[in-house]
Amino acid sequence: MPARSHTRRDPAEQAKPAAIEIQLPWWAIALPAIAFAALLLLILNPADAHAASSEPAVSDLLERFRALLRIAA
Repeated sequence: MPARSHTRRDPAEQAKPAAIEIQLPWWAIALPAIAFAALLLLILNPADAHAASSEPAVSDLLERFRALLRIAA
């Protein structure tokens, strides 16, 4: 059985980029949209942002860390 020979393609055809199709899962669109909507609602009604009115948890954590270092030293 004879082997098939490969035919050369026109160089102009090879220069054309292939069409790329991108398919995203549903959550790749839904999650950023939900996060954007939640942040937009917080901007519109900042009274609902309870974390902004209390003392930041990071400063409390740093204060406890400093106290721990004082005890260890």
